[in-house]
Amino acid sequence: MSANAILAIMFGGLTLLMITGLPIAFVLGGLSLLLTVTLWNPEAVVLMVLQIFDTMRSEALLGIPLYILMAGILQRSGVIEDLYKAMELWFGRLRGGLAIGTVVICVVMAAMTGVVGAAVTAMAVLAMPEMLKRGYDARLVTGTICASGTLGILIPPSVLTIVYAVTAQVSIGQMLIAGLVPGLILAVLYIGYILIVAYTQPHKVPAASDHKVPLIEKLKSLRAVALPALLIVMILGSIFFGIATPTEAAAVGVFGAVIAAATRRQLTFANLQKASVETLKATAMILWITIGAKAYVAIFTGLGGASTLMNFIQNLDVHPYLILGAMMLVLIFLGTILDEIGIILLTVPVFLPIVRALGFDEIWFGVLYAITIQTGYISPPFGYTLFYIKGPLPPHIRMTTVYRGVTPFMLLQVTGLIICFAFPDLVTWLPRMMRNF
Repeated sequence: MSANAILAIMFGGLTLLMITGLPIAFVLGGLSLLLTVTLWNPEAVVLMVLQIFDTMRSEALLGIPLYILMAGILQRSGVIEDLYKAMELWFGRLRGGLAIGTVVICVVMAAMTGVVGAAVTAMAVLAMPEMLKRGYDARLVTGTICASGTLGILIPPSVLTIVYAVTAQVSIGQMLIAGLVPGLILAVLYIGYILIVAYTQPHKVPAASDHKVPLIEKLKSLRAVALPALLIVMILGSIFFGIATPTEAAAVGVFGAVIAAATRRQLTFANLQKASVETLKATAMILWITIGAKAYVAIFTGLGGASTLMNFIQNLDVHPYLILGAMMLVLIFLGTILDEIGIILLTVPVFLPIVRALGFDEIWFGVLYAITIQTGYISPPFGYTLFYIKGPLPPHIRMTTVYRGVTPFMLLQVTGLIICFAFPDLVTWLPRMMRNF
């Protein structure tokens, strides 16, 4: 059988099985086993086993359950509620202040946890009722929460970034740090859009509160920021200056989260048990997807699919940036039907050889990759973040409102992608500085 036919069978079979709604991990693993036995050689199954065993021995993957555990403990520690109260005091008198404060809190949460679902769910429960009660337009509210909640994909410590770095075999520390500036650029774009809406369409945003909060009360509220700020400095600082590896920094983060919970008297057995069970479930899901994807990529490469695809790309008479743009479109589409871990494990081994052949920087491409997946995450109708917000959504707000709300933020995502695309130094200067330490 020709390599082109094998390529068509592998991608066609994967697409058909995913449409059935079967779990992606079992689709990848089962299809890999079937194709190995039927199209290759039953004895080649040992290659799948070796790939899986090698992946499971990866020390870098230890950071994933640690960061998820840290997020689970922080979510129950009361830190997020205290942060929201502090932001409400500081931004309450600014038109659109609650929406801006929500973006700021999501940035802080992203830098503390690196888990997308935690930020979206927490802000949907805390911020959405308050903003709706005060007269904020429902589309602006839902769009702000959905988009800002996904900043954990970019801003370190990001679980997605760790998986990408391990899969692409690039420096985890440099990859984590590279997402910081692009993540802040997106946050600034969100805030700029909120301010523009607040002052050009005042019917969508209530007038600023005339209640003046004493300065001393504002300063006291900053105590809520002290522990999160210390935790962020401990994690990012230790990685940037080479004091600790990302996995060791994750352990430091868990210790900091335990201290934060203890100081708020939330370090209970029940909270630890819930956080641990959530960590176990999330880690098991990630590892099962990793096993399935590794098996699929091993067979895809072994049957000649990778070399066929590479030859096809190299024979195209088009500009390299058009090929890169096509990859981004594929990622946005996949982001509407697959979780981000599955997308990375499935596409990075296929895309990275092409990126290297075209001469692009792998760290820079990784950040573009993350922004694109983030865009897919809020893309209607199947973006994952849209389902995170569906649960806490008030009965009178329909999902069509959410879809319309995220559309402007998708355009902001594309703007951020173009900025990072046009000015690669915005992405690569921090990793370059990191190498000097």
